[in-house]
Amino acid sequence: MKGKNHLYIVENQISPQNLFKNMINDIIKPEKEMKPYYSSENSVVFNRDCLEVLSRINENSVDMIFADPPYMLSNNGITCQNGRMVTVNKGKWDKSKGFEEDIQFHNTWITACRKVLKPEGTIWISGTYHSIYQCGYILQKNDFHILNDIVWFKPNAAPNLSCRFFTASHETLIWARKDKKSKHIFNYDLMKNGLFPEDKMKKENTQMRSVWSVPTPKNGEKESGKHPTQKPLDLLLRIIKASTNNGNIILDPFNGSGTTGIASLLLGNRYYVGAEVDTNYCKLTVNRLLQAKKEPTLFENVV
Repeated sequence: MKGKNHLYIVENQISPQNLFKNMINDIIKPEKEMKPYYSSENSVVFNRDCLEVLSRINENSVDMIFADPPYMLSNNGITCQNGRMVTVNKGKWDKSKGFEEDIQFHNTWITACRKVLKPEGTIWISGTYHSIYQCGYILQKNDFHILNDIVWFKPNAAPNLSCRFFTASHETLIWARKDKKSKHIFNYDLMKNGLFPEDKMKKENTQMRSVWSVPTPKNGEKESGKHPTQKPLDLLLRIIKASTNNGNIILDPFNGSGTTGIASLLLGNRYYVGAEVDTNYCKLTVNRLLQAKKEPTLFENVV
């Protein structure tokens, strides 16, 4: 796709912004107009429910999906944040509606994601034990082929205040491809020989293993505001480097603070589509995207 898009720009003198607009027009069903909340030369964010956005994207048009769905862990418990006791409640969107309804929710959005993925496309899903096993079951039910489960170890995880069970210091990422017979993207050499200074467990010039040590978001990543389940840029940069190439379209159905979009922008030559139902988080995403475009040197330590 990179070569084709590059020639298209040169031969037809189409700006990168118009090229991306044309690409979006190609994947969004033309009979269903959907105005974006924000768009630029390589990013578009819709202030809509992910199911509405997914229903309007053509089948087999997206290269990679990163999904950080609600964990359903808001149960009036407590946790530690910056040395203070705080509630674990994130909002109504993070409250469980019971096992059967939670399963149906995950089945609905994962089924919709499958339709828009290209045959060789892959999906990443992050979660804790509250949700990740349900997602893994639904992936297999919908004929995805699981490639890896990644343990994202948080070396700076918050302590457990109840002292009644082990301290939660990791999340799980499931990486799966749509079609077992198709050749998915995996940039093996980059993962083996690339530099990952944030990860004290990764040895230079050795195969990357399925346990990643990545600290939670740096303070600078929250200057424009924050999301209660915000993911670190280092994590999304690694995921996108590993499983996409230049010219690929990346979709995040639970955009949140837009970290997937920021990572796509910083790496360059990728196109991002995000769906976020909360207007406040759409505003946060736009502020972060504009900051990254205006002052990319602020992120030099993570690219």
